[in-house]
Amino acid sequence: MKLQQSYKQSLQKILQCENLFLFWKGRVGLYAILKAMGIKQGDKIILPAYTCVVVPNAILYLGATPVYVDTSESTYNMDINKLEAAITDRTKVIICQNTYGLSSNLEKINSLAQQHNIYTIEDCTHGFGGFYQGKPNGQFCDAAFFSTQWNKPFSTGIGGFVITKSAKIASNLQQLEKPKSTPTLKDNLSLKTLYFVKRYLINEFTYWPLIKLYRLLSKHNLVLGSSSGGEISSTKMPENFFKGFSSAQAKEGLRNLKTLTEVMKVRKQNANFYTELLKKFNKRHVAYELYENHGFLKYPILVKDRELFLSLAEKNRIELGDWFISPLHPIIGDLTSWQFDAKLFPVANFVSQHVVNLPTNPDNIDRVLAFVEDNINLIV
Repeated sequence: MKLQQSYKQSLQKILQCENLFLFWKGRVGLYAILKAMGIKQGDKIILPAYTCVVVPNAILYLGATPVYVDTSESTYNMDINKLEAAITDRTKVIICQNTYGLSSNLEKINSLAQQHNIYTIEDCTHGFGGFYQGKPNGQFCDAAFFSTQWNKPFSTGIGGFVITKSAKIASNLQQLEKPKSTPTLKDNLSLKTLYFVKRYLINEFTYWPLIKLYRLLSKHNLVLGSSSGGEISSTKMPENFFKGFSSAQAKEGLRNLKTLTEVMKVRKQNANFYTELLKKFNKRHVAYELYENHGFLKYPILVKDRELFLSLAEKNRIELGDWFISPLHPIIGDLTSWQFDAKLFPVANFVSQHVVNLPTNPDNIDRVLAFVEDNINLIV
């Protein structure tokens, strides 16, 4: 418990907040926030039509209805011009996502929410360590949830947490501390093994085969993964979903937080290299006016043939990301179980079919830039 308390205090200092609660995963934190807000059967929750499937799952677990809003072509966040039309008298919450680390339009979203007397939640799963209008991400809505999964702004392997500035929500979250299950000895041993593998065995030669193996094993629940099989194949809440945080996670989090400031600096520097290169060849790039509010966890580009581009990257040992290859990542195909009709969201659907994520904190940025330039004709 001492490690967890130290970890919480470190997060509170960075985020300038008082009310912070730890969870097994970020999606568990979202579920807890919705429950603390009193969400129930028949309530409607607005969210972007370009997200991870675990977000609508948390809504569906409570019997509520996800209402999707298409994506902006410039930010890959919710299209603010389409938001108000989605609000009804049954709308209870708007979820504001900072996709790839970018926060946008939070003032307008909060203004609309206040007019209609509804809650707002910041999805900061990509955004820890970043800022919006000079304040840490997570400060602008009634509550926020964060993820510390693999490849997030900093990692505890598996993990997440919640903050809120509302005394009422904080009180309700405090009550939800009691029913959380405790990570098992097996959970902790599995996490420690994965930490060792990531730290000492993954390199540019082993990355692709190990990532493929890890995803396959986690899909079938053979190792701890960002998403177990049930979390990405069903809208039914998995057994032991509502789980707390462990000391092993806290220890790993404290270790990785030490390098956060430098990592964030490197990410923005590398993002600028990508922007300059893409701009030179008249390709789509992150606009400079978005930089202030962008943490650049990933740098998204659109490619004409993603399968070809990724295969070339693997051949050249370039570690590219594939968030979000579906409007409800990582589900490919029929999304009706999540009450999603891709035809209604053309921008999100197009982007998800063409997006690739450039790494922003690689040791070999010159090699990545050379690869991008060599394959510039494949980029939109």
